[in-house]
Amino acid sequence: MTSPAARLRRKLAAQDGFIVVATLWLLAGLAALATVASVYIAQSANALSALDAATQWEMLGSAGVELAAYQLSAPATMRRPTHGGFGFRLADASVRVEYMSESARINLNMAPRAMIAGLFRALGAPAEAADEYAARVIAWRRTPRPDGRDTEPAAYAAADLAYVPRQAPFASSDELWLVLGLPVELVEHAMPFVTVYSGMAEVNVLDAAPEVIAALPDMTTARLDAFLNQRADLPPDNPEFVIGALGGRQPGATISASDAYRVRIRITLRDGRQRTPEAVIRIPGPGEKEAFRVLAWTDEVDPDRGGRPRPRESR
Repeated sequence: MTSPAARLRRKLAAQDGFIVVATLWLLAGLAALATVASVYIAQSANALSALDAATQWEMLGSAGVELAAYQLSAPATMRRPTHGGFGFRLADASVRVEYMSESARINLNMAPRAMIAGLFRALGAPAEAADEYAARVIAWRRTPRPDGRDTEPAAYAAADLAYVPRQAPFASSDELWLVLGLPVELVEHAMPFVTVYSGMAEVNVLDAAPEVIAALPDMTTARLDAFLNQRADLPPDNPEFVIGALGGRQPGATISASDAYRVRIRITLRDGRQRTPEAVIRIPGPGEKEAFRVLAWTDEVDPDRGGRPRPRESR
């Protein structure tokens, strides 16, 4: 007669055997799933790499803009940087992102005539001609005179142009190409230093290019050189000290950042092809719902030409 203990041992042994078999089936199933998953991932990677270049440029450029906006969306208690940069890799592509507040540029809609003329002089225009060119820029953005005695539209008609001045704020910096009388070479050289998005008449002298600082009213070569020699060591959170380094009270100078930022994304694909799209985005203030807003987008700029759009024939 079999003892209860022996019967219990045989029952447990049978159950152990069943558990072993079930475990083996489970492991086999998991191995199959892992194989399927690995094949799926490989196929997805191949599909991603098979995307046409235009789609890859667009995806990587958008990723760069979104990450820049994330970095700039600092809490209200923190001081938002005026410039910065970072890099990342995605889908075997290398991406380098740099951003700069638009306050580093001269606002075509808000800067005074003297500052615009100063920029043209800094870019090589004779003083008298620079003042005339600046007057044309002001006339482009100035609203019509209420008495109707406005000679600017007639000047464009006399030049056989198929358009008249906007007589309203510049919608884009590209409209500078349309202003009557401005030399093409001067406009091309000015484009990296102007904007319509900063929302301020002043320029941030800690970020601005030397040509922009030289455009400040009554700026001299000696004061400009002295400021540039010490700019890297100036405290970014002390406006009085920075403005003092310019030689005292300086109209048009600030260290404040605009809510608008220019984001440049340099993309290098796995096969070595490169492209540098550029966006201008606005970072909203506290209480606004949207994460950021794209104000302008250029598919490709040429860093070797000061960020100006790459000539069509070289694309």
